[in-house]
Amino acid sequence: MTQWLENLPNWQPYGDPTYFGYLLLGLIPIVIGLLYGRRFQVYEALFSFTFILLMFSGSKWVQFYALIGYIVWQLMLIFGYQHYRKKADQGWVFYSAIFLSILPLILVKIHPVFNHGKMSIIGFLGISYLTFKVVAMLMEMRDDVLKDLRVWPVTRFLLFMPTLSSGPIDRYRRFEADYTTAPERSVYLDYLQSATWNIMLGFFYKFIVAYYINLYLLIPFKHAALSQGGLFNLPTIGVMYAYGFYLFFDFAGYSLFAIAISKFMGINTPINFNKPFLAKNLKEFWNRWHMTLSFWFRDYVFMRFVLMMTRHKVFKNRNVTAGVAYMVNMLLMGFWHGLTWFYILYGFLHALGLIVNDWWLRQKKQKNRARKKAGLEPLPSNWFTNAVAIFITFNFTMFTFLVFSGFLNQLWHH
Repeated sequence: MTQWLENLPNWQPYGDPTYFGYLLLGLIPIVIGLLYGRRFQVYEALFSFTFILLMFSGSKWVQFYALIGYIVWQLMLIFGYQHYRKKADQGWVFYSAIFLSILPLILVKIHPVFNHGKMSIIGFLGISYLTFKVVAMLMEMRDDVLKDLRVWPVTRFLLFMPTLSSGPIDRYRRFEADYTTAPERSVYLDYLQSATWNIMLGFFYKFIVAYYINLYLLIPFKHAALSQGGLFNLPTIGVMYAYGFYLFFDFAGYSLFAIAISKFMGINTPINFNKPFLAKNLKEFWNRWHMTLSFWFRDYVFMRFVLMMTRHKVFKNRNVTAGVAYMVNMLLMGFWHGLTWFYILYGFLHALGLIVNDWWLRQKKQKNRARKKAGLEPLPSNWFTNAVAIFITFNFTMFTFLVFSGFLNQLWHH
């Protein structure tokens, strides 16, 4: 088995035009079936398994075995907890299940810290996004939103090939509703049209715009900044903007590919980006940037932490409660990216920005209320104030992307 895997070609998801050629060829039976209102479930399973297998072939076969072991582990947790929930509802059992579900991800994240930066051999592509899916399911099971789960539908959801490696992060109920009912022909034709556009736009974003930004801006700016030395210089500012745009076009392009292939398979996977650099404040930015990740942290970390602190009356002031929840939420997001100072600082800065943003919105609301009582016009809100708000938000996020990139760490040690 190992020798066989090593001899297979290694195809990283959406990595080159050749990959798309074979991918679209494999999609033809699925498309034909859906045009006639049918799903060929066995073929879809074989299709997904084949392309997942090719992600881990060659020198990455150990990660394929890690993926299989991981899926078995998570299925045991999900269905073990489901069986338990039919009899009791002890909090410690729920929290133990959550901890055990994220334990593999924790081990992968801390491994480089104690092994000179080397990645864990079980750190397979997509482990983070699979963990997010499982944690969401466990939480919704405790909320009695998910009941009577079955092994095959859950496995199918977790191993849905288009979004396996880097999202977008779907929700089980939404995915299952799409899968169990094949879209009507007119709806599916709209999916095909949208998917075709997404692939073309994704190619433009990832293989043209992101490629040339990296080649002609990001790499030269990095070389210039490193040659000049010091933490802050003009080339470093260039790195800041080049990296921010490169990150957007590369990841947005990838997300468009994942959404497109999902639609070819009759699944309306949620979008991940919606013009994030036009956001007028930081909260709006997170409603536009990596949206499925942002909404996951909002629903399963921020809101639940707020509810827990409110229920136990940890703070009398709800604004303090929200501020602490922002800090926990964004620091966790930083730690999730990796146990390095720049990822953690990135999370801290965004938490601080969200706290300041909420404070400013409260101040603005109070001032407008006072002005209204005094018979005065509210504070101006027009194209100029919107432009200033967009400018401030854009530059703040670009600076935090520079922190996130780790390039300041390179400058510091250069």
